Amino acid sequence: MTLTPLVAAAGLLAGASAMAENRIDTQRPDAPSLAAYGAQKVGVRQISMTNPDQINILAIDPAADKPAEWPRYDRELTVEVWYPATEDATGDTVLKAELRDGKTIIDLHGQAMRDAQPADGKYPFVLISHGYPGNRFLLSHLAENIASKGYVVASIDHRDSLYSDKAAFGSTLVNRSLDQKFVLNQIAALASGGEGFLSGLADTDNSALIGYSMGGYGAVISAGGGVTQAAVDYTWGGPHGTLGVHLSGSETHNALPDPRFKTAVAFAPWGLTYGFWDAETLKGVKIPMLFVAGSEDDVSGYEPGVRSIWQGAVNVDRALLTFENANHNAAAPFPAPEEGREVDADLGFAAYDHYADAVWDTVRMNNIAQHFVTAWLGTYLKNDGDMAPFLTLTPNANDGVWSANEDGSFKEDHTHWTGFKDRTAKGLRYEVLPAAD
Repeated sequence: MTLTPLVAAAGLLAGASAMAENRIDTQRPDAPSLAAYGAQKVGVRQISMTNPDQINILAIDPAADKPAEWPRYDRELTVEVWYPATEDATGDTVLKAELRDGKTIIDLHGQAMRDAQPADGKYPFVLISHGYPGNRFLLSHLAENIASKGYVVASIDHRDSLYSDKAAFGSTLVNRSLDQKFVLNQIAALASGGEGFLSGLADTDNSALIGYSMGGYGAVISAGGGVTQAAVDYTWGGPHGTLGVHLSGSETHNALPDPRFKTAVAFAPWGLTYGFWDAETLKGVKIPMLFVAGSEDDVSGYEPGVRSIWQGAVNVDRALLTFENANHNAAAPFPAPEEGREVDADLGFAAYDHYADAVWDTVRMNNIAQHFVTAWLGTYLKNDGDMAPFLTLTPNANDGVWSANEDGSFKEDHTHWTGFKDRTAKGLRYEVLPAAD
């Protein structure tokens, strides 16, 4: 049988789709310079943790009277750890991850090798916290990228916030920062112990926290921005005032910020447009922060929203990277998997929508995020002065001027963004505010 050209082309496209890989390590030709993978090989391992005797938010009935005693449970967490590996390391490079539908398991292809032998040395520690819902692989493109540059990176599966176990929002509101502090402590214990692959590997005294959406909400709280009384009182929030553990000025929240966290990066942090912070509570943020947002974010908001949080954290140095016309998914999620392109009957939408942006290419945004996070962590965790030019920029990238001599050196009037090739720094803003005197 002879196929028409149209049918043959359709067959080729279908075959290409069937063979497509969900890659998390793609580097576009126009990627900024610091997005490139580092010199370290990368290993990845899964570990389990249990935080005992926690308040069981899901067992509290918000419509009933406040219980005389809080119901308790042991809160089990799964954590994925990316780390520098030996030069001769080998291992499977496929991550098995759950799709947004909460039922489909997909393959993510990257460079990290399962259970590879750790490299010698002690490396700064980075903790990653996903959105609601999400999972520990949502920012895996960033995790393995920065691990290749000499960091130990741990990403949490936040119980009750996962695709497969999404539950009452109050659990996420209360537990997000508690999970972050607990995992920091657990990694510190494993790193200081005499056994296990993390022994001597992670320098948790020199740590950073990265969060997306509700992970960003948790990062602001962990950084010192306690919530308002209005947030504690929401009937749809933490039942019977359980969110009071993070109330600004309370003993419990005052004890939460940890000096081992030297900085934080918050992608699209949720909460301000619902009154979770105000001008006074944001003054509590204690560490330098990089905020990343889309100017059209209709989940966390932009202005008011993420931009307002950036403006309100007046007591620390902070920066805001804005993707013009991007929505809530700006830069954080890995590229939409091939398996999520069809509308799911249970979700009522295609899982694709959970990862993608209507305007920006996801790989492009991922590369830009990798670039800026590399510069930010290099500055605040490694005290690398060479990172300064990448964070000292003309605020509106569109205003930058490419002005070079024939030998490639730049003229005095060159203001194009450092690390970006000619004509590639477009549609972005990078603004800096210093700590108040």
